[in-house]
Amino acid sequence: MAETIFERLGGFSEVRKIISDFYERVLDEEDLAGYFDHVDMRRLIDHQSKFVIQLVGGPAEFSDEVLHRIHRPLGITSDHFQLLAGILRETLEDHGLDGDDVTTIMAEVTRREPIVVTQYG
Repeated sequence: MAETIFERLGGFSEVRKIISDFYERVLDEEDLAGYFDHVDMRRLIDHQSKFVIQLVGGPAEFSDEVLHRIHRPLGITSDHFQLLAGILRETLEDHGLDGDDVTTIMAEVTRREPIVVTQYG
């Protein structure tokens, strides 16, 4: 049986480290930080870690419907989504993920752009 990206990453604790680093970078980005002004970051990092684990072969937690419901009131723009995706790609690469694994994860993230983006133009 082929090893999943989740297994290659080393499990939940390693994914959590990557996601924690990702959000440190996001919060340093002036255009994105405002989305997180009143957010419990520990809780968000936990949820986002579970979401990424789902994307890389771990147990499923979030349906596309749930993702849409959570993100709809935030007014996320396409530009901000792209900025966030770029930060995620950079974070994954900086943590030494294989290029194919990064491509797979980013394809799954990109597939969900229409689910979380509500502001275009």
